[in-house]
Amino acid sequence: MKNAVKFATASAVALVLSVPTFAQDALTGVEGLDDRIDDITDAVNDNIERSDDDERYSTLGVAQGWTGSVALSASQDAGNSSSSDLSLAGRATLGVGDWSHSFGFAAEYLDSDEANATTDLYGTYEGSRYFTPKLYAFGTARGELNEASENRIDAFAGVGLGYRIVNSPNHTWRVQAGPGMRYIEDQAKVSTSEAGFIASSRYYYAITDTVSLTNDTDVLGSSTNTVATNDLGVNFKVSNKLTTRVSYRTEHNSDAGDLLKSTDSTLGLAVVMGF
Repeated sequence: MKNAVKFATASAVALVLSVPTFAQDALTGVEGLDDRIDDITDAVNDNIERSDDDERYSTLGVAQGWTGSVALSASQDAGNSSSSDLSLAGRATLGVGDWSHSFGFAAEYLDSDEANATTDLYGTYEGSRYFTPKLYAFGTARGELNEASENRIDAFAGVGLGYRIVNSPNHTWRVQAGPGMRYIEDQAKVSTSEAGFIASSRYYYAITDTVSLTNDTDVLGSSTNTVATNDLGVNFKVSNKLTTRVSYRTEHNSDAGDLLKSTDSTLGLAVVMGF
């Protein structure tokens, strides 16, 4: 009998010790912090990889054929409060000869007993068709449905021409501009449309095999206001395990309001280190 009791006790201890670590992490809060750590590291990696992406600055801007990814997350809370959360997002690019296409989408659904259910939808598209290695036509569009914001629907579409001023493997600079149309619908479903324009510049220079400089400039104007952004960055690949990006971003709004500054600036530092 004593042996049986000892065996049962040992089995109980073994069962407790074998509880999956994620159950403990959820109770202690480690799991939530781990998720936040993943979000930060993913954002830093995406920032560095996008800024130093050769294909993005190449003639087509994307690789030939289809490439892309999709991410899905869902959660359901019950107890003192209940909520449901569903998120879906993805990106895809397609390069076919002289044509390039880039798509992005996201959908978020949140239902909580503390607030009304909301659905947010986002979509982007960029395309280009090269006539020569330097001259091309482009089209760009974005749409946003946000049931909780002041503007329930906010969309823009534009077309134009672009030209590659510099076009070499380690040094590229292209500019593009054209007319566009913006559509806005508020929560009362009162809509307005206005003509505008978009102008962009993309500059990339590989100073060495491990150091590169990028500068992205975008100007979006309409009768309401003009918004200009500039993102200057330097990427350092110190080693296979250490990569750094230093960036300086400015955003200017010609009609920011009497109580707000017209220009915002952000100095950024991103470091990825493996070991």
